[in-house]
Amino acid sequence: MFSKTKDIDRSFRHIRLFTISMVLACAMISTAAIYLGLDAASRSGQKVYLLASGKVLEAYASDRKDNIPVEARDHVATFHRLFFTLAPDDKVITANISKALYLADGSAKKQYEDLRESGFFTGVISGNISQDIQIDSIHVDITAHPYLFQCRAVQRIVRPTSVVSRSLVTEGYLRSVTRSDNNPHGFLIERWHTTENKDIQIQTR
Repeated sequence: MFSKTKDIDRSFRHIRLFTISMVLACAMISTAAIYLGLDAASRSGQKVYLLASGKVLEAYASDRKDNIPVEARDHVATFHRLFFTLAPDDKVITANISKALYLADGSAKKQYEDLRESGFFTGVISGNISQDIQIDSIHVDITAHPYLFQCRAVQRIVRPTSVVSRSLVTEGYLRSVTRSDNNPHGFLIERWHTTENKDIQIQTR
């Protein structure tokens, strides 16, 4: 009789141990499934599918801090291309400068007004002069806000009788602002000034 009691007790312990093991295993599997599900949902939420020209393109969302250097350099490059690309057409000059001034503060507007008052733009139009710019390098220091930047470029001024290449170096600061249609990167150039602007080559046409 005692042996039967021991067998029943041993069987009960085995069943209890098996039950506890199954409960723990189910809990671990459920926890793993929940974690993997949340992780997959988080990763899928960072994907955006765009339809362009009949093709589906996949895009990924990321924090702005990951893209600050790239966006800052593109903002500086866009501003310089708009500000320094000129044609012997008042409407083209006005359109480019207007777009550029959305990307910078009063320091850029002051330079524009100084050039206008000196008759620079009138000379561009009357002299049939075209000007474009080639960006060589843009360095942005993102260790402190506002971000200090330096832009090195080459201006190419095409006159009826010559083509002049000029070395251009400018500096300023980038302050974060609200994004808009006129300022998609969400930066504003401040304290912008030219540190170098000199002829490096003159070619006769």
